[in-house]
Amino acid sequence: MEFAELIRTGQAQAELLRGPEEPPLRGTLCITGHHLLLSPGPQATPDLWLLLLRNVDSIEKRVAGDSGTITLRCKDLRVLQLDIEGVEATLDIARSIEALSSLESVITSFPFFYRPKGLRLGDAWHFHPPECYYKRVARETSAWRLSEANEDFSLCPSYPRAVIVPRAVDDSALARSARFRQGGRFPVLSYYHAPSGTVLLRAGQPLTGPQKRRCSEDEELLRAVLAGARPGARGFIVDTRSPQAAKQARMTGGGTEAKAAYPGWKRLHRPLERGRPLQESFVHLVEACGDLEQSMDRWLNRLESCRWLSHVKETLSTACLAAQSMEQEGACVLVHGADGTDSTLLITSLAQLILDPLSRTMAGFQELIEREWIQVSGRPAQPYPPSIHFLMPIALPLPQAGHPFQLRCAHSAFSHARPKHEAPTFLLFLDCVWQLGRQFPLSLEFGEGMLLALFDHAYASPFGTFLCNNEKERCLCEVRTRTHSLWSGLSQPKEQRKLRNPLYVPNPLAIWPSVEPQSLRLWQGQVLALVLVAALWGGTQPLLKRASSRLQQVHERTWARQLLQEMKTLFLNPEYLMPFSLNQCGSLLYYLTLASTDLTLAVPISNSLAIIFTLIVGKVLGEDIGGKRAFAGMALTVAGITLCITSSVTKTQGQLSAL
Repeated sequence: MEFAELIRTGQAQAELLRGPEEPPLRGTLCITGHHLLLSPGPQATPDLWLLLLRNVDSIEKRVAGDSGTITLRCKDLRVLQLDIEGVEATLDIARSIEALSSLESVITSFPFFYRPKGLRLGDAWHFHPPECYYKRVARETSAWRLSEANEDFSLCPSYPRAVIVPRAVDDSALARSARFRQGGRFPVLSYYHAPSGTVLLRAGQPLTGPQKRRCSEDEELLRAVLAGARPGARGFIVDTRSPQAAKQARMTGGGTEAKAAYPGWKRLHRPLERGRPLQESFVHLVEACGDLEQSMDRWLNRLESCRWLSHVKETLSTACLAAQSMEQEGACVLVHGADGTDSTLLITSLAQLILDPLSRTMAGFQELIEREWIQVSGRPAQPYPPSIHFLMPIALPLPQAGHPFQLRCAHSAFSHARPKHEAPTFLLFLDCVWQLGRQFPLSLEFGEGMLLALFDHAYASPFGTFLCNNEKERCLCEVRTRTHSLWSGLSQPKEQRKLRNPLYVPNPLAIWPSVEPQSLRLWQGQVLALVLVAALWGGTQPLLKRASSRLQQVHERTWARQLLQEMKTLFLNPEYLMPFSLNQCGSLLYYLTLASTDLTLAVPISNSLAIIFTLIVGKVLGEDIGGKRAFAGMALTVAGITLCITSSVTKTQGQLSAL
């Protein structure tokens, strides 16, 4: 099929509205097989506006008179409006966008055509083979071996070709264990924690069924895991389903590990939402954030009812449980839900971020994403910085993968289609990582920009990293040889400056996040909001004072007339009305910011900076602000704010989650 068959019109004159913070852009609108382009006229900026059509989540069209409007709601949560000249052109463009944005073929998607300057095909795809991981593990323990039983993906299409398994278990036992596990996902090593000699594994649910079937090879595998750990080691099976859900799964062929069949292992149920409930929670959150006319009480009620922050809390709590079991209890941990490709990945990834200092570096985090969510990973996309080489023996990550990105990220929060396989599992992971970064601002080498970039590229990307649902599909589509890796794009110096955390200090210790309600925040920027509040409050005070001087000329006989005349004098005076309006905007912004900001930081920052802005604007207007004493006061105020923030950060980093 040719793209030209789906393009009903070549171009049209249009005006693009990108949001209240950006000016409208008018020019010629064009459609290609993968992009929507708008070229401004010669009198405007020469920059070309581009939108990847795969990023369109829903489209709405309206016509009135001889023109029309198309509203594009994107997977990255942007809302764009196109005002197009001509009714026929509007309808043709809308139909073209609908057709091109919903193509399901992987090999016709843009990553297979994207050829950026400065990048070569194959860059950052050539990782070290799993043997490199095995050598690192072998230096610590001889209890594990590298198996190529899945060389042709016959055991499990979502596992890599080579996996690390207990040495005491042969490949034939692995094959029988795979037939006993959902999707063929038999227990494999995900992370080796050298300080305690314990391991983190993941798998699919056992297929015990109503007859309570058993598999001696699967039982042997988990016995070998404990035997290969430290003497007397025990294990925890963290099931991310509720006991009721696990019982229902048994009636349809699934189930749980029987206590008698797996001695030394204790099952813990930590239910996490997945699938449609998680997608609906995300949709309700976006709807609440998009309603700008609701009251504060209604906003808080809608935020609570969508339960997104509850999902964040439950996920972090379960990850802390897994990490605490390994670090403090000296136990091995096996994580699984049903398929082992969603909530299981959340827990294994976050547990490694909590325990593993390498995973908190820029290179280590990229490797973690590759290993746990995408495919086999070897060497990271960039070398580890010298400052964390002393951490290398502590954490030994191992190859694993299998999240179905093509299914889960087919739609975002705006699609009108009924959810089938969509779920923002990866976004929930990124949100949890953001919570870690907020509570431990010095411990992550990457910043919010990295998380936002991963969110954008997971849903629509010119790179091939997040294509397909598993490693087998990527091999069939030749993704590694025909597309560019996202990591090669993000490794460019210009991008690195936007993605790195300038406050990063290597931390060899585990980081234990607080999951109390007051410790979790909705993912959004906050510091600039508080500075803006202070500027609106403090910067308008001298102007209000100056404009209020006219009140001295108002003299009436009664207090009622006096009050009425004073109000008339003030509010009919533009010199007073403008700064008063800005001051009230600051109060409204402060009220909104308090919903997602620590009160012990918001109050001193906004009030103290407001005083500084008042003195600065007063000085500009020619007021006597007190000379050297005033500047000394400003310096002390800034020092006090710094101590306040430092104290809050220190207190947060000292917290341990009580599980």
